[in-house]
Amino acid sequence: MRILVLDVPCENVALTDYAPHLLNEIKHGWALIKSDFIREIYMRQDRPGVAFFVEAESVEKAKEVCAEFPLVKAGLVDFDYIPLGNYLFVEQLFAEEHKG
Repeated sequence: MRILVLDVPCENVALTDYAPHLLNEIKHGWALIKSDFIREIYMRQDRPGVAFFVEAESVEKAKEVCAEFPLVKAGLVDFDYIPLGNYLFVEQLFAEEHKG
């Protein structure tokens, strides 16, 4: 299952609070990219942060894996998880009433 994961900064956290954890955060993210769990990763353009796509058997499994990020363990960030499926509305183009 493809899942869009969006970071959610915890309240009352300053950008400077992240600094001691960033190197380990990047290393952990790279390990997840190499393991093919993270399929795509992007820098957010609306605010500091990341958005990434993961491949997991369920949202629960994605949460389990993402709970190991150093920033999550430090209580600085959390994530929103949006499960995605194939876009099937294209099938309507092949319905009998559209053939012609």
